Amino acid sequence: MVTITDVAAEGKAIAKVNDLVVFVPYVVPGDVVDLQIKRKKNKYAEAEAVKFHEYSTVRAVPFCEHYGVCGGCKWQVLPYEEQIKYKQKEVENNLKRIGKIDLPEISPILGSEKTTFYRNKLEFTFSNKRWLTTEEVRQDVKYDQMNAVGFHIPGAFDKVLAIEKCWLQDDISNRIRNAVRDYAYEHNYSFINLRSQEGMLRNMIIRTSSTGELMVIVICKIVEESEMVLFKNLLQFIADSFAEITSLLYIINNKCNDTINDLDVQVFKGNDHIFEEMEGLRFKIGPKSFYQTNSEQAYNLYKITRQFAGLTGQELVYDLYTGTGTIANFVSRQARQVIGIEYVPEAIEDAKVNAEINGIDNTLFYAGDMKDLLTQDFINKHGRPDVIITDPPRAGMHQDVVDVILFAEPQRIVYVSCNPATQARDLQLLDSKYAVKAVQPVDMFPHTHHVENVVLLEKREVMKEKEEINEEV
Repeated sequence: MVTITDVAAEGKAIAKVNDLVVFVPYVVPGDVVDLQIKRKKNKYAEAEAVKFHEYSTVRAVPFCEHYGVCGGCKWQVLPYEEQIKYKQKEVENNLKRIGKIDLPEISPILGSEKTTFYRNKLEFTFSNKRWLTTEEVRQDVKYDQMNAVGFHIPGAFDKVLAIEKCWLQDDISNRIRNAVRDYAYEHNYSFINLRSQEGMLRNMIIRTSSTGELMVIVICKIVEESEMVLFKNLLQFIADSFAEITSLLYIINNKCNDTINDLDVQVFKGNDHIFEEMEGLRFKIGPKSFYQTNSEQAYNLYKITRQFAGLTGQELVYDLYTGTGTIANFVSRQARQVIGIEYVPEAIEDAKVNAEINGIDNTLFYAGDMKDLLTQDFINKHGRPDVIITDPPRAGMHQDVVDVILFAEPQRIVYVSCNPATQARDLQLLDSKYAVKAVQPVDMFPHTHHVENVVLLEKREVMKEKEEINEEV
């Protein structure tokens, strides 16, 4: 019998058995449980709770019928105010323990107003190998329908959990998915076998937007002409059943993987895009475009980024890892010029289109590997930035990128991160010339362990000048 004492990374909680730290999913501090060890190392182990002797007083009842099976939203058992408390703690621990630098007081985390139906994009997978829950297996019933559409089961790439209702996206997403499933069942459509790569229905992506537009992308494997007829019948059914859809697209994927970046997208009905809107700016979202998946909280994140940048209209801004240029275009009105750099060429084309749509003429966008493109020669050619905004992937910034930032010597750096651990490492690398002046955590993904963090750094010489001015006054 063990008492759960704390929350750790990746949505797991912690128990201590003698000197052994044990990581346990789907429990909360205060739960008293029996544990079954699944994996053990020298200093730690991973386990699952097999019996509850006492439930924590700090515990919520999961609201999703798929909780604990699909692998997502693991923190539903924690009240939301507790979730953000632990996310705040994670940011503070990472910056202090890994960064080991001087820090100002860290601002309270900005929680998400929406804690359900907050995502603007979900991808569902079809499979002819439906995952049976433990309860279904116990019932020892033979199931006639083993096709499923839903989410991959963690650790079982070819098994899919049939989803009835997901709380992540507007309920139109549930209605479309279930209608497609029922139509496919009724008309005996084949679902993909992810091992043998046989079967027709593969994936479906649904994107909603703050403008009320709705995109549905259906991805199929088509080998015979007769299958194309069936596929078009399915698309027509979707179009007839859901007048809300403004962009109905399809992709033929006959490869052995689910990536679509190298595949052509066809329009069945409506437009080949939808729009997001923010402060009167419109952002064109195509089927392959990246956009922050929590639209409302993304707006708050960008406002904090712009505030930290301290723009007056005179600054040259570099926006590193610009993606589709959302931040670059968002701050452009307050800057003299913004230069965005991104690895994915298609994303840069989207960034240019979004600038054009909004009549923005003071942005430049470049595609290329950040460590290869952002060089001293690039700085010498385009000018030393007054402000650098950087929003790198989870791995953080390459050492070469950090070195060029130190060479460029902007007055301020705004570092947006989805991984405070690698952010802390990079802050330590920048510490020789920059001091952290403000820290603002932001929760983009309720009921998960993920947390965003925005940090403002100022060049130490600039800080010294400010101090001297204050002393004179």
